[in-house]
Amino acid sequence: MKRDTPCPCGSGRAFSDCCAPVIAGNTPAADAEALMRSRYTAFALQRGDYLLATWHPDTRPTTLDLDEEPAPKWIGLEIRRHRLLAAEEPATAEVEFVARYRVGGRAYRLHETSRFVHVDGRWYYVDGVIHG
Repeated sequence: MKRDTPCPCGSGRAFSDCCAPVIAGNTPAADAEALMRSRYTAFALQRGDYLLATWHPDTRPTTLDLDEEPAPKWIGLEIRRHRLLAAEEPATAEVEFVARYRVGGRAYRLHETSRFVHVDGRWYYVDGVIHG
């Protein structure tokens, strides 16, 4: 992906200044929303390694299959709400979002409230509740 390409997460910033350093492991996600955005971008880029690395070990699957055919094309992320639930370590937060994608020309929406935990200086995805 080119340096000045808009980030897939929809932040309006260049990929190189947004999710790229987080996915590369150079910069930890600043908060749960930043981790959510980087995970969305990792789905768009089919970076299963990053998705597994940012999944809390207590709920992480052993593998993640991103080789679906036809492959989903991720087309947009809307963050509806981000809130810190507990500030003390381990901090917890939740992010409600809607991710839009296409499969075989048909449009879909994933509406989820995800839970995150901050452990040893890093945010991790724990799990989520999918809405209707």
